[in-house]
Amino acid sequence: MIRIDAMWLAVQPIDMRSGAERLLAQVVQVFGAAQAHHGYLFANARGTRVKLLIHDGFGVWCAARRLNQGRFLWPAAGLDAQPVATLTRAQFEALVLGLPWQRLEQMQRIDRV
Repeated sequence: MIRIDAMWLAVQPIDMRSGAERLLAQVVQVFGAAQAHHGYLFANARGTRVKLLIHDGFGVWCAARRLNQGRFLWPAAGLDAQPVATLTRAQFEALVLGLPWQRLEQMQRIDRV
């Protein structure tokens, strides 16, 4: 298993034809460097595909996932939006399953019947 200590989500959509080198260039442009044991998650404009770039300390891994139905829940990319966001492990796992990852804390408790 590849160790991931931090997960970053790119808010701006990316061309899914991008391979590991182009995604790595995007990470370096935004962050200045790709940190070891960090994962960087990208999506297409329609939100139907995601790519994950992971620097494992020796090289980079690139994984892709697409949905046959529905869309990944992605933050809106606007003029005032931050270019990246951090994700917890639970948020990442919910996101790649297509679940409402932004509301995980709210879903942990029931305060209305």
